Amino acid sequence: MLSLLSDLLWSKILIAVLIGLGLWFTLASRFIQFRYFGKMFSILTARHHETDGHLSSFQALILSVAGRVGGGNIAGVAVAITLGGPGAIFWMWVVGLMGMATSFIECTLAQIYKKAEPDGTYRGGPAYYIEKGLGTKWKWLAVIYSILLLATFGIAFVALQSYAVANSLKDAFGIPLSYSGIGLAIVVGMIIFGGVKRIAKVAEVLVPVMAGGYLLIALVVLAMNITAIPDTLMMIVKSAFGIGPAIGGGVGAAILMGVKRGLFSNEAGLGSAPNVAAVAYVPHPASQGVVQAFSVFIDTILLCTCTALIILLGTAYDPSTVSAADGIALTQASLATHIGETGRIFVSIALLLFSFSTVLYNYYLGENSLSYLTKDKNNPWLMNGFRVLILFLCCIGAVLNLGTVFSFADLTMGLLALANLLALALLFKKARSVTKDYDDQVKAGVAQPSFDSAKFPELDLDKDAWPEINKSTK
Repeated sequence: MLSLLSDLLWSKILIAVLIGLGLWFTLASRFIQFRYFGKMFSILTARHHETDGHLSSFQALILSVAGRVGGGNIAGVAVAITLGGPGAIFWMWVVGLMGMATSFIECTLAQIYKKAEPDGTYRGGPAYYIEKGLGTKWKWLAVIYSILLLATFGIAFVALQSYAVANSLKDAFGIPLSYSGIGLAIVVGMIIFGGVKRIAKVAEVLVPVMAGGYLLIALVVLAMNITAIPDTLMMIVKSAFGIGPAIGGGVGAAILMGVKRGLFSNEAGLGSAPNVAAVAYVPHPASQGVVQAFSVFIDTILLCTCTALIILLGTAYDPSTVSAADGIALTQASLATHIGETGRIFVSIALLLFSFSTVLYNYYLGENSLSYLTKDKNNPWLMNGFRVLILFLCCIGAVLNLGTVFSFADLTMGLLALANLLALALLFKKARSVTKDYDDQVKAGVAQPSFDSAKFPELDLDKDAWPEINKSTK
């Protein structure tokens, strides 16, 4: 029943809503993900955060990439190709490019309505912009969203990622599942008890290494097969529109699998990344929106494409014999055809690192939800109790069959997306007004646009998070 409801939600309702809103946001923002693509890099290198102890745009980006990048980039792409054919990758690209606009809107809103904490840090995310942006009459939606986020990412997905880590280590090195679970719990515990800043510092080192390593091995594969790349890319495009020999399940399957796996991979519209985007200190909310749009590009356009090319350029992929159950095994076998059996170990290590970083990210989402629901971040018993629960989930998740848990989390994640997308549609005008302020400053030649909350009294913002620049300088 859970699988049936989840399939209905993801294959019918959410695909239409996510694509529709992504297209609307893209057109209404005048293709903002393309207009500011080059500016993403200058924002990332800005040094305005170093004197105040806040997280930087780069650290917030890395945290969100840590969450977006995971099994979907390795096993998910293989499943998409198996069921939808090579054309599914084209539709993953389409979803990723539109998802950049959706991510821009939700992460800009997270910055607009973020809340300053007594210790100087920030909190924010969908629950905050739903309650503050839509008013107290919508608080019920904010509460539901927070409960779903806590149950899905903060609890269920932690256990599932532990399962992925443990099985990856067992396949690659023969380590017993229970040992992996205990080891993961110890390492995770040393990090999460240090708070979000320690998580960010670990992710700042781990994520570039794991993503960079995966890109590097992909570049090696591309260099080895450089003459075949144009034909492979052409095959992807032709397959997406049913041109050429039928591979996979036809055009309909290509679209369905490309869209579904693309959404699972980049999480644009789910509201998970805004929880992290709100933590960063930036001079203008749209700055973080631009940066977070880039994280979708990294996830879907770069890393998913790397996996797709590794599979399609190899000899292990045979449409007549592979099945969706192969998943990560297909990626491992494909890489092995390029660089030998070392490829299998490399994929296992990559999945280990991707899943580990996602555990840290999921923990923070759970902590943020708990903070909103209880309005008490500084209660040591509450937060430490949740951290102990995370460690327990790391241990128990490694050894259990989590099929039912996954089906449940799949369904709650879909409901999570619907709640967030409703809020994004209702708050779009407010996000667009702030974006226009950013656009106007860029047109005027301002190198680093800044946000003055005095210009937006109707938004009723947290003055500690966004001071009124005009008044403060008089």
